[in-house]
Amino acid sequence: MKWTEWIRENLKVEIKFPIIADDQGKVAERMGMIHPGKGANTVRAVFLVDPEAAIRLILFYPQEVGRNMDEILRALKALQMVDKNKVAAPANWPNNELIGDQVIIPPPADEKTAATRKSSGDMVCEDWWFCHRKL
Repeated sequence: MKWTEWIRENLKVEIKFPIIADDQGKVAERMGMIHPGKGANTVRAVFLVDPEAAIRLILFYPQEVGRNMDEILRALKALQMVDKNKVAAPANWPNNELIGDQVIIPPPADEKTAATRKSSGDMVCEDWWFCHRKL
C-alpha cells in the first residue's frame, strides 16, 4: 500500500503532493543527503520544488537539529510572491530590519530606466540601483 493511500484511509486526509519513500537510500544518496560522518544516516532535508519541477530551495539540517517550519513556510511564501510579482524578497521578508514587508525592485536593465527610477512615485530608491516598494 502506498503512503498516500494509507494516509487517506487511516487519517482521512488527501495528500495532493508527492511523497517519496526511499527504502534503499538511492534518492538520499543521489541528492547528497548521506552525512559522511554518520554512516548511513541521512541529514534532514527540505526541497521546495516549483510547478515546473525546478528545485528552488534546498535546506539541509543535521539529524540533531530539527527543521524550522516557520522558515520553510516563509521561504515558500516568498518564492510564490516573487514569482507572481517579478520582484525580490529581502532577507527575513516580510520582517526585514530595513524595509519591513516591502519588496525589492529588480535592478534597471539600461541607463534610461536607471535615470528615471528615483522619480517613480510608487517606489523608494536609496540610489539608482536599490529600490523597494509595497506590494
